[in-house]
Amino acid sequence: MLDDELQHEARALGDPTRHRLFRYIADAAGPVGVAELTEYVRLNHNAVRQHLAILKDAHLVTEEVEERLRPGRPRLLYRLHPEAAGKWGTPGAYAWLAAMLSDAVRRRLDPRQVGRQDGQRRAAELSGTGDGIDLLETEIIGRGFRPTRIERGRRVEFVLGRCPFAEVAGSDAATVCQLHLGLAEGLAEGLGGIAVDDLVAKDPRRAGCRLTVRRQLATAGARS
Repeated sequence: MLDDELQHEARALGDPTRHRLFRYIADAAGPVGVAELTEYVRLNHNAVRQHLAILKDAHLVTEEVEERLRPGRPRLLYRLHPEAAGKWGTPGAYAWLAAMLSDAVRRRLDPRQVGRQDGQRRAAELSGTGDGIDLLETEIIGRGFRPTRIERGRRVEFVLGRCPFAEVAGSDAATVCQLHLGLAEGLAEGLGGIAVDDLVAKDPRRAGCRLTVRRQLATAGARS
């Protein structure tokens, strides 16, 4: 499966123009529109769209529709796919992991505490923009976990189809899993209305870890 994915990506990047487009998107500070990419490679709009479709199909970039508040047709925007981060010479999630673990050592905190603080920081950037569970799911997707969402009343279970740190977790699962548990707890606390019940860890190379959260009932004081 992994070899098939790498071959698919390699074929997509084998074309010099697609490789240039991929690198431009990967190095950009934010999402990139088709017009900007067309100007960069100096090809017509349709040709660039065809190249982007191949990069998207190979899970090297993601496509999103611009949130537009002014009149006009929303643009299609492209970002580096979260699962492509760290591959093909791009910045990766391991930079985040290294920063978190370095912070834990420097401040003499355990990984769960550092993860919780980072989750709270990230939640402050996301809060007020939608449903807490939806925001949590979007964040999990963005970090490359490939979650499958299962709802049972107020309880929501995310089955994680991928561990972005499988290589490290294979030799030190306790540290990586505690970091992720703290991250989930910090996100839940910061977003509000959500509590983390459990994180059941599995073999990181096979994935399948289960994160269970629940919607909290509003208290009488919160409703007044």
